[in-house]
Amino acid sequence: MAMELSLTSAVPILLLLLPLLCLLFFRRETRKQASSDGLKAYPIIGTLPHFVKNQDRLIEWSADVVSRCPTHTMFFNFKGIGLMAGAITANPANVEYIAKTNFQNYPKGEFVVSVMADFLGHGIFNSDGDQWLWQRKASSYEFNKRSLRNFVVSTVRFEAVERLLPLLSRAELDGLTLDVQDVLERFAFDNICCIAFDEDPACLTEVGLGANGHAEFMHALNDAQIIVMARFMSPVKWAWRIKKLLNIEPERRMSEAVATIHGYVNRIIRERSERGEAGLARKDDFLSRFISSGEHSDESLRDVVTNFILAGRDTTSSALTWFFWLLSNQHEVEDKIVREVCTVRASSRSTDAAFSFDELREMHYLHAAITESMRLYPPVAIDSRCCQHDDILPDGTFVGKGWQVSYSAYAMARLEEIWGNDCMEYRPERWLDEEGVFRPESSFKYPIFHAGPRMCLGKEMAYIQMKSIVACVLERFSFQFVGGEGRPGLVFSVTLRMEGGLPMQVKKRGH
Repeated sequence: MAMELSLTSAVPILLLLLPLLCLLFFRRETRKQASSDGLKAYPIIGTLPHFVKNQDRLIEWSADVVSRCPTHTMFFNFKGIGLMAGAITANPANVEYIAKTNFQNYPKGEFVVSVMADFLGHGIFNSDGDQWLWQRKASSYEFNKRSLRNFVVSTVRFEAVERLLPLLSRAELDGLTLDVQDVLERFAFDNICCIAFDEDPACLTEVGLGANGHAEFMHALNDAQIIVMARFMSPVKWAWRIKKLLNIEPERRMSEAVATIHGYVNRIIRERSERGEAGLARKDDFLSRFISSGEHSDESLRDVVTNFILAGRDTTSSALTWFFWLLSNQHEVEDKIVREVCTVRASSRSTDAAFSFDELREMHYLHAAITESMRLYPPVAIDSRCCQHDDILPDGTFVGKGWQVSYSAYAMARLEEIWGNDCMEYRPERWLDEEGVFRPESSFKYPIFHAGPRMCLGKEMAYIQMKSIVACVLERFSFQFVGGEGRPGLVFSVTLRMEGGLPMQVKKRGH
């Protein structure tokens, strides 16, 4: 009886002590985290207040926090209230481990895939396992063909000579201010559609932009990316699902954007199929390759097209938008690029309005200037994976099963330990050897095109397109930024867009 009484009386005492024990546990965890990243963690809710306060500037804020961490890896842990946990790193050793060494333990994961599924489906950039592998193999075959490289050069040439240069000439003649970000997005959209799907939207022409829903599609694509990132930034994993179920903002707008995107892409596939059946289409474009590689549903083909449009339009346009903004404040760099372009032109004695692949390959300083701008403003600022099993990163950081583990290329660019004391400066020379020849860096130090098995297949195609645009434009024109003082704001969408666009005055270059 005495034993029963003691046990019975101990139960309420334990219940009273339980909250205190939990509080002590969370304070112990708080001290661990605060010592590593300097963030104050609160009982139960962990570091949640910091993320809520800075969710509109997550890229810059997380880069600042990561720079103060001895290991350059920060935690976020909201699991005390049943939410999320994870880590953001800017440590090259961690990037190599996540992207290559222990690749199998860090897939996109169910959370990432589900957040983007209504937008990108299960295309190459939003899939894992066999679903990702077959798309990777089919795409790799295409990207390694010399015929693709030649077609990219000719497609970019047509778009630049027949559309971009005349557009800039009209703007210069009429004294108009152009949103160069919008111009670059339309240029890149025309290109990827021609190269990948044998479709020419002609968006760089006013007639083309207003036809077949192109403008609506472009707007929907931008909107969908912003809303997807809002889903990622929410500390409550399932909050967006509730909003979607209740059809409230921003999920109502997302449904409308996705409907517009799917309708547009389905039309591309339908018209491409009709031209193919009539023998009026190329047979070596990406869409034909995917169609011929096996039986694929309309939904599967739609995912393929949407993923390639996003990659082909948004990454190169984002990179060049920040490049032209940086260049507007760096006249010495611009002069060096122009001199190199003129030297290559004189050497080749070409009278073509555009440049050949061999001519572009000789432009080492231009290659370095574009590479340096992407270092500071990476088109994909943060890439996220999911940890499948408890693990320890090379810097000693523990990551648990189900944690979101991200590496921030934006933060890496701002670390002196990686890039030196001048890491915040725009200095193309850091990419050149003593002979002025371009010298690449490890993809784990410079993960702009990702790294490991998921390394971007379109890297060479992207450089061809970007160098061709810059060389053609700067040979004839210069840009003057008219957007005010200071750096433009960042739009944290799937790619790093410029808030408010890039307003530029076009000036004809004097020779």
